[in-house]
Amino acid sequence: MTSIFVRLIAAVCALLLVSGCGGGQNPGEESTGSPSLESPVITGNPAGYNSADITFATLMVKHHQQAIELAKLAGPRSANTELNSLADQIVATQQPEINILNVFLVQWDENPDIRADGGGESPSDAPEASVPGTIDDATMARLESLTGPEFDKLWLESMVGQHQGGVAIANDEIADGANVDAVSVARTIVAGLDPQIAQMKKMLEGMP
Repeated sequence: MTSIFVRLIAAVCALLLVSGCGGGQNPGEESTGSPSLESPVITGNPAGYNSADITFATLMVKHHQQAIELAKLAGPRSANTELNSLADQIVATQQPEINILNVFLVQWDENPDIRADGGGESPSDAPEASVPGTIDDATMARLESLTGPEFDKLWLESMVGQHQGGVAIANDEIADGANVDAVSVARTIVAGLDPQIAQMKKMLEGMP
């Protein structure tokens, strides 16, 4: 089993357990608050890392946040069962990946937004143009205004480009990253996004 599952998944699970058991303290104990995935407390020494690892985690958090936003548009606007199933898969896969990437950034002290002091700029504040595959505001607004087949087609076209941007970010990490756990996550992301890209392209081929 790779170190990512031993160290990172254990860390995330520990955070979930702590945040979910605030009512189980002994009588007389003073509550100190429950850490959450938004403000994790990480212990232990992180594996070595470089600037490519930081760039990967920061950009991929932003990338996945928009992918989830886009995926959540589908339910109220599309009657396409396959598209809605894919949207659900994207949310279910990418939110845990965001959580793991945030663990990396806390370990590396590179995500001030989720450190205890809360100061500084969040990776989500990075300029959108710096994130490959970012969907522009005009397209997002148009998607919000559409329903039915028109929505489906633009959603698929947008998500294909968005996924391709994610693959590009991950491939840069695979090529240049030093942190073995981050590279492992990048490989997992590519393995998940590539089949979805192929699926969406096939769906588009069947549309007028």
